[in-house]
Amino acid sequence: MDDLVAILLAAGGGTWLVLGALGSNVLYFYSPSEVAAQHVRPGVDFRIGGRVETGSVTHGKGAEVRFTVTDGKAATPVDFNGVLPDLFREGQGIVAIGKLDPRGTFEASEVLAKHDAKYMPPEVVDALKKSGRWQEGAALPAARPAPGMALAK
Repeated sequence: MDDLVAILLAAGGGTWLVLGALGSNVLYFYSPSEVAAQHVRPGVDFRIGGRVETGSVTHGKGAEVRFTVTDGKAATPVDFNGVLPDLFREGQGIVAIGKLDPRGTFEASEVLAKHDAKYMPPEVVDALKKSGRWQEGAALPAARPAPGMALAK
């Protein structure tokens, strides 16, 4: 009986460790509308996806780039310091990895662009379909930032 209790405790402890390790490595995906609606806390890593809003891309010093990602209903400003993918452009679907700062700007550590004219990350397609803005091959209209979110300048 003592052996069974020891085995159960060891199995439970192992399961707890594995689930804890997995939970800290999960990156959730949110659209700009979900970021606004779910009030994602600053400093929490996640992925955001949508289209790069037309007219929103500005280049700063060095490799600094600011742009807005939109799902057609809401928009989130993004700051990125690094080399953008060759396929990055306005009106294109992207996924960025990073976190919100206290002002509501998404600080991207990585930006991923679609592979060709017909591909868009599944998460972005799902988010655009949920927002009612999915149209094959059509550009999205500009959206205003969600309440409490700042535009990148």
